[in-house]
Amino acid sequence: MTDTTDAAPARKLRGEYAKTEAKREAILDAALEVFAGSGYRAGSLREVAQRVGMSEAGLLHHFKSKSALLLAVLDRRDERSLELVDFDAPDGVIGLRGLVALAAYNASVPGVVELYCVLSAEATSPRHPAHEYFINRYEYTRGQVMLAFERLQQEGRLGAGVDPARAAVATLAMMDGLQVQWLLDRNIVDMAEALKEFFRGFVSGFDMESLEIALDAHAAGA
Repeated sequence: MTDTTDAAPARKLRGEYAKTEAKREAILDAALEVFAGSGYRAGSLREVAQRVGMSEAGLLHHFKSKSALLLAVLDRRDERSLELVDFDAPDGVIGLRGLVALAAYNASVPGVVELYCVLSAEATSPRHPAHEYFINRYEYTRGQVMLAFERLQQEGRLGAGVDPARAAVATLAMMDGLQVQWLLDRNIVDMAEALKEFFRGFVSGFDMESLEIALDAHAAGA
């Protein structure tokens, strides 16, 4: 006869873990919606907790502070961003197209864009809880964009005299600057179109044939 003494507790632990993870996922989704709709300052832990049917104290059991929750939301934002941006593609243009698709998607979530802009500015202080996050994020993204430009350079598709490392720095500066201008006046700035024109100045024959497809696929999976 099989001994099931340890099997039941193991199944119980797995079930509890799954429930905890599911609750954390629900909290992050709710927080992303709250901050996207209300912005960083106005979005409250209480509103997030209400959306998932729990108390603020219960929410703090999963995320010990608002700062911890904000960092987790930024990580979730990055996960969703990578669904649009394929930096592993052998064709560097695909990664750049993904950045344009990301700029177009960001226009649909102004609260999240505001959250990113405010926190990235505040996080220049070494004492800010998101300081290391932004250092690591910029280092990773800058490196991936540089690799995309290097692939294009190897194929002879990068403009003469364009340095991949400097082009990567300029790309991130362009995207961040566009977000700030767009938040200030959305009627005069189209982030995706501006980024498209920016890449056309670097890459021979740059096009965006798959932008609508990428955005539709991303929306379907959101």
